[in-house]
Amino acid sequence: MALYESVLIARQDISAGQVDTLADEMEKIITDNGGSVARREYWGLRSLTYRMKKNRKGHYVMFNLDAPSDAVQEMERNLRLHEDVLRYMTIRLDKLRADPSPMAHGKTDRDRADRGDRSEAKESSEARETPAVEAKETPVAEATVETVAEEAPAEAAEAAIVEEAATVEEAATVEEAQAAEEEETKE
Repeated sequence: MALYESVLIARQDISAGQVDTLADEMEKIITDNGGSVARREYWGLRSLTYRMKKNRKGHYVMFNLDAPSDAVQEMERNLRLHEDVLRYMTIRLDKLRADPSPMAHGKTDRDRADRGDRSEAKESSEARETPAVEAKETPVAEATVETVAEEAPAEAAEAAIVEEAATVEEAATVEEAQAAEEEETKE
């Protein structure tokens, strides 16, 4: 007999109990036709990559089968006829997997072990943010304007306009402000 792996996706509207009943029916078809089910895994209700028959989620069930091809064909025929089955796929294997499939594990502590200790990462990110906060407390533009204002009043006004334009980054506003300053000094 050949070895197969079969995965089916059932509609999201049915309950987990109904999915279990559907899997029992498929298992009975295989055993009645001279095969055996080495493993059956329920992967749960998972999101689909794209919509299938107006469904966004589906119940996944995986079978590891040791059965003749006639039994697998009969199971696939029943899966095609069953209204709750969205899709199925059966592939032939050289050897069955001894350990549970990666999909059955889900997210566990082994996935989180790669992330490291989050408290250390939080402390290092706070250390990086500290100089940025200090820079915000003492703006460079204000300090430059104050030192220029002490030198000469006319140059201070012009320097303040230039500094303001650098922070706003609008050249048209700078030209308008300079023209207004020149008119004020003429009057």
